[in-house]
Amino acid sequence: MWLHTSCDLAFDITVPTPFVLMLRPRSGAQQWVAREEYRLVPSVPVFEFTDGYGNLCQRLIAPPGAFAVRTAAEVMTADCVDQAPGAVFVEVQNLPDAVLSYLLPSRYCESDRFGQMATEITAGQRPGYDQVAAIVAWLRTTIRHQSGSSDIPLSAVEVNSRQSGVCRDLSHLGIALCRSLSIPARMVVGYLYGLEPMDLHAWLEAYVGWRWYSFDATQARLDGGYVAIGYGRDAADVAVYSQFGPAVYPREQKVRVQLIKGENT
Repeated sequence: MWLHTSCDLAFDITVPTPFVLMLRPRSGAQQWVAREEYRLVPSVPVFEFTDGYGNLCQRLIAPPGAFAVRTAAEVMTADCVDQAPGAVFVEVQNLPDAVLSYLLPSRYCESDRFGQMATEITAGQRPGYDQVAAIVAWLRTTIRHQSGSSDIPLSAVEVNSRQSGVCRDLSHLGIALCRSLSIPARMVVGYLYGLEPMDLHAWLEAYVGWRWYSFDATQARLDGGYVAIGYGRDAADVAVYSQFGPAVYPREQKVRVQLIKGENT
């Protein structure tokens, strides 16, 4: 399907403020970016780089006063999410080097704390994809998904204690559980067509059967319409904007995802 995605951010800046933005989707195996718009008001010099996870990032200094960022893209993405029940567990010694970092505990995914719990959740499941599917099914039935319930990221331990969270928080717990079973897992942030209420979205990917597969604990069905912006170990790696100096929060944030044309149009 073809989607038009956009994200508008508006800030009130008091002093010159360095920003790192992560708002450009890039083409890959699951999506093709055909057209982009990236506008800054007022216009300022921007330096773009690719971070260690392959994400397109932009560095700039926002001047005092009103500062706005508008990004938009036309993206062709899959009409359905690939699924592969039975896909095999890849033994650690055989994993690609680039995948190894997604096995380790990270700031919000304390995978070294969940070994016994993950083993119990996945009891009787074939190692690999089926274990991840069992973890995500457990998250859907056990952890309440509450949009807007947390303004700051919660770690996997905190989410398990609270038994609720936003999409980002459920992903943290799912990632930690996967890693505790030696299954590489990472966070993805981006857009989801049909999401209610509309906002930026987070889900997880797990490396099984020699490739990455998407899982989303907040959705009853894995339909298509996912557009990835950034990948990382957890929320600390995939913030769509990071600012340095006195705290700055968006005065306005608007996210839109519209269907341009489907498979048969």
